[in-house]
Amino acid sequence: MQQPPREPPIDVVFHALSDANRRAMIDRLLDGPASVSELARPLTISLPAVVQHLHVLEASGVVRSHKVGRVRTCEIEPLALSTAERWISERRATWEARLDRLGEFLAGDSDESGPSTQSKKTRSKRRSQ
Repeated sequence: MQQPPREPPIDVVFHALSDANRRAMIDRLLDGPASVSELARPLTISLPAVVQHLHVLEASGVVRSHKVGRVRTCEIEPLALSTAERWISERRATWEARLDRLGEFLAGDSDESGPSTQSKKTRSKRRSQ
């Protein structure tokens, strides 16, 4: 019985996504499964280099492959990409909340009239002089 895929460690996923050639392969696989030669065709690297990149993608859990006869077909493993997406979304939510609070704080300061360093007494004293 085959085990369901586990969520890969975030560092491994980001390492897999760190190379432009690997990202190009992932982009192609988003359209559907592809053979190794189909993945290699648009790239300007050798077939052995493509295979090495695929090993990194497979080890990270981002891509899985299976061989039928002489053809190895690769496909995306959505769980690994959702790991990166969730990590980014969590950080985005934190920063959006912080920026919202900063915006509210700054909007509250702009509601006060006049320079914030002078008290009302100092301003009224100057007017009476």
